[in-house]
Amino acid sequence: MRTLAAFFLCVCALPLWAQEDAGALAREAGAQLEAASVRLAEAESARNRVRALTDTVHAYEAGLSAMRAGLRRAAIREAQLRAQLQARDAEIAQLVAVLQTLTPDEAPTAFLHPDGPNGTARAGMLLAELTPALNQRAAQLRKDLSDVESLRLLQEQAAAQLQTGLTEVQTARSALNQAMAERTDLPQRFSEDPVRTAILIASAETLDAFSSGLASIVEGDVGWTPPEVDDLIGEFPMPARGVILRRAGEPDAAGIARPGILLATRPGTLVSAPTAATLRYVGPLLDFGTVTILEPRPGTLIVLAGMAVSYGKTGQIIAASTPLGLMGGLPASNGPSTGGEGGGAERSETLYIEVRENNVPMDPLEWFSTEQDG
Repeated sequence: MRTLAAFFLCVCALPLWAQEDAGALAREAGAQLEAASVRLAEAESARNRVRALTDTVHAYEAGLSAMRAGLRRAAIREAQLRAQLQARDAEIAQLVAVLQTLTPDEAPTAFLHPDGPNGTARAGMLLAELTPALNQRAAQLRKDLSDVESLRLLQEQAAAQLQTGLTEVQTARSALNQAMAERTDLPQRFSEDPVRTAILIASAETLDAFSSGLASIVEGDVGWTPPEVDDLIGEFPMPARGVILRRAGEPDAAGIARPGILLATRPGTLVSAPTAATLRYVGPLLDFGTVTILEPRPGTLIVLAGMAVSYGKTGQIIAASTPLGLMGGLPASNGPSTGGEGGGAERSETLYIEVRENNVPMDPLEWFSTEQDG
């Protein structure tokens, strides 16, 4: 009986796992992806198809991000449970053996103790106290085993749903590409002089020089009264879902420090306007690749560089959340595919974000909110 008591004390000293449902996030993400799938079906008949498809792509990106996080948490929880059970194989075997002794034989002598009636009474009292605790421990082990099986099934279902979501978000991106190509309802504030633009691109050796010469490529500016943005500074949404890879002034691997921030995104991430603005320039520039420069108010420029696909034309006026383009990293085909994004590439694309006030670089983190999940 002393051996049984010692074993019980050892078991009670072991910590129990928290009862948090590690699969809750994956289940919630699954509901998000299902809702996004419904949005995709409804977007085909929406009056404002661009807006509907933009919301659909954002919904898919949020759902896919949550699903990845849920799968990670479920896998970690399953690994913890399996490691716990494997590490306690001997303990579990001993617990099973002890529990089996708690069911006496039918013979009356099974209730007798070598020390006589007093020993039998003490043993009975100890068993009466230990049995509920041992049964509770056995119930916890059964629950852990059940949780392992449930998490394994959840991961299989979530992985299949993730793959479907990756395919459908590609379909939504392709539809958005087509809708943006067909869009003709954006107001035009001014037209771009292609000759002056070419001269400016050829002569400008820095982004600073290019920005200072933007006024020279404008023809027929009809003017525009932008909305007040002073109260929104510091709360602008990030143009794309991602994580900050490099802050303003931090040198890159080549030792080059830029005044903007670098946002790491997943392949194909949608880039949207953080506020209403004029498209001051859309096109290739220096070593930045494709660049989109927004002017939310006179004297303020937001530079976005690194997109593989750009929407809009120089001189157009756009509303907040208007799609500006897509990040690269996806297959060249416009057909639905999970390559790139679903192939373990993670956040392989980078979006450069710079803010200039009267052509003086500002810290973008003082303008944009960083609370969004990537």
